[in-house]
Amino acid sequence: MNTRTLGLPLLLCSLLAPSGATAWAAPRPVVVELYTSQGCSSCPPADAFLGELAHRPDVLALAFHVDYWNSLGWTDRFTLPYAAERQRRYVQTLHLSSAFTPQIVIDGRRSFVGSDRRGILPALSADHDGIVVALSPQGGDLVVEVGAGTGAGAAAAHGTADVLLLALLPEARTAIGRGENGGRTLQEFNIVRATYPLGSWSGGSRRYTLARSSLPPDVSSAAVLVQQAGQGSILGAAECGWR
Repeated sequence: MNTRTLGLPLLLCSLLAPSGATAWAAPRPVVVELYTSQGCSSCPPADAFLGELAHRPDVLALAFHVDYWNSLGWTDRFTLPYAAERQRRYVQTLHLSSAFTPQIVIDGRRSFVGSDRRGILPALSADHDGIVVALSPQGGDLVVEVGAGTGAGAAAAHGTADVLLLALLPEARTAIGRGENGGRTLQEFNIVRATYPLGSWSGGSRRYTLARSSLPPDVSSAAVLVQQAGQGSILGAAECGWR
């Protein structure tokens, strides 16, 4: 959907409408979260793979840069403390032995080594219907609408969920001066630059807003995740970019 609003650039936004036999179900992108670091020599192939996935219309690709590599010779300029916190939570919910990089988590349900194409690509083809989610500009705000047209069926099936907005930098190149990747120039994609918890959802229609002026100045897109409380499965997702 292309939308122009006064005082804002053109925005390209995803809108998911109800479909199928269940009133609250809608097709949604597969959410692929990469946990990575500029200080990790095994991460560049996974970063490049995420860049490929980011071009797929059925995938929402997200790069979370963790901070625990920063003491080993190079400080990642895209480090986000929340990234390591979120990854540690997945260690618990997915019953993993430890956190690692590069790691890819698909839809909050399955974990893979970030460069494992043979395992990841088939996992993207599974059924990914979810609740209805829309992300769009209105005036100076980003507006998130969750569960439009849903009823008790959605709440009974999914329970309470958290609504999280992510500010994204679609692409960046960084010359690495030290550490395991010293001397290399890394290209990275869909970097999560900031996160904004918007509230909870427990069925029915909810509307959330965030001023675009609160986003970091280097971002040019945003995404929203609706995820089962306790960082469980992804229930819905949408993204919006501007130019």
